[in-house]
Amino acid sequence: MASSGLAKVDDLIPLTGLFAVAFVAATILPAQSEAALVGLLVLGQQSVVLLVIVATIGNVLGSITNWLLGRWIEHYRHRRWFPVSDKALERATGWYGRWGRWSLLLSWAPLVGDALTVAAGVLREPFWSFVLLVTIAKAGRYCVLAFVTVRLLAS
Repeated sequence: MASSGLAKVDDLIPLTGLFAVAFVAATILPAQSEAALVGLLVLGQQSVVLLVIVATIGNVLGSITNWLLGRWIEHYRHRRWFPVSDKALERATGWYGRWGRWSLLLSWAPLVGDALTVAAGVLREPFWSFVLLVTIAKAGRYCVLAFVTVRLLAS
């Protein structure tokens, strides 16, 4: 009995780590959730679907944190600790102004993705559409990464 309880805890450790890395990767702190996901896929000890879901949830919650930062503390924008540089936020705001909420489909992209999620908060994107589009973008990226990784491992 005790070993099955330990096995369940042991299964939670990599999932919790993946969640944490995915969350942090979507915020201002540098992290590589893709590397963590690929590493766990290569180990092959968890379900591919479960890994993609955990990474997606963590990454979306990190993006929601950025949205909240943009929504509620935009007036602190010029502070050194603000999560996005003025230049990146201006570029993201320009994209957002041109493409509207659909620019959030690029929220997975390095460099501009975080700025887009902050800009969405600053520009008062409704929460429901923000979460929907960011989830599509983040899940799509992880699905493609998982598919390619699994295919490469199978060959």
